[in-house]
Amino acid sequence: MAYTAPLTYKGRPLVRCKNEIYYGSLEDPFVVFLQILTTKEEDGEEIADRVHLTLLSTDTTLSPKNRIIKQSDKNGLYNALDFATILLDRQLADAKKTQGKQGK
Repeated sequence: MAYTAPLTYKGRPLVRCKNEIYYGSLEDPFVVFLQILTTKEEDGEEIADRVHLTLLSTDTTLSPKNRIIKQSDKNGLYNALDFATILLDRQLADAKKTQGKQGK
């Protein structure tokens, strides 16, 4: 039975451990790793302030350095997740196009 993530954002799983979040499915060719760098207190709650995003290939045959596709910093978790969605959508679409051309 496949693992079903309890949290999702725009239909993709979110897995969080402390200040690290993986966004996307490991079954896809790419995922986004988000690292919360700083937090701030707002209305008595601690919220993410600066977030570092890394678009990663899930190809385990590549070295860790070569798995990094793109990196960026964003302010706020919502902005970071929104940007992560755009990165994943584009990268997965490009991967599908490339895969389709190889199949012909």
